[in-house]
Amino acid sequence: MSYTTEQLLEILDQELRAMWKGERLLLSSADRLNNPVVAKALGQEKLSKVFAIQDFRAQIHAYQQEHNVSGLLWHTCHFRGLSVRQPELHPQLAAIPHDKAQLMAAKPAVVDFWHQARGDLSLWIAGTPPTPIALERVEALIDKSEWAEVAATRTELYLTLCWGDPQECHCEWAKPVSGCDRVIAAASHPTSVKI
Repeated sequence: MSYTTEQLLEILDQELRAMWKGERLLLSSADRLNNPVVAKALGQEKLSKVFAIQDFRAQIHAYQQEHNVSGLLWHTCHFRGLSVRQPELHPQLAAIPHDKAQLMAAKPAVVDFWHQARGDLSLWIAGTPPTPIALERVEALIDKSEWAEVAATRTELYLTLCWGDPQECHCEWAKPVSGCDRVIAAASHPTSVKI
């Protein structure tokens, strides 16, 4: 029997704590960085921690792939008395092929929740600064996305429309192959809260 997603997160958390306490040491860390100036500036101890964490995370990801252990966690988003349960890729875990299918299958419920919960709030496309966006344009973004995520504060609702690789979609460097568009529903100008 393989470990569950939650068990892998517990193991990863325990190992990360041990590494930061200095209980794990990677002796070859200086050899792995091609820049001797940066290696010297960071020091052997910090380099050891960084590479030990990367190595352990890679082992966890390999285990997930080998044993088909999902990297998704399910959580509920609440806004204005409504709620939706949705999957989300944990940032420390890898997505297995079935995970993307689950994200895509949840899209209709997430989008339906967003439509109901946003009510008469103004719509903005996230950016610096946020820019007003028409509902028709948001609908076009919804249509082109593969899956959707939703998050909320007390007064704002965030719809994230994603495509591509679930592990890379939130990284700007991954565009246009993977990416996401973020729509903010707010009563007036959006706050600077990062969700």
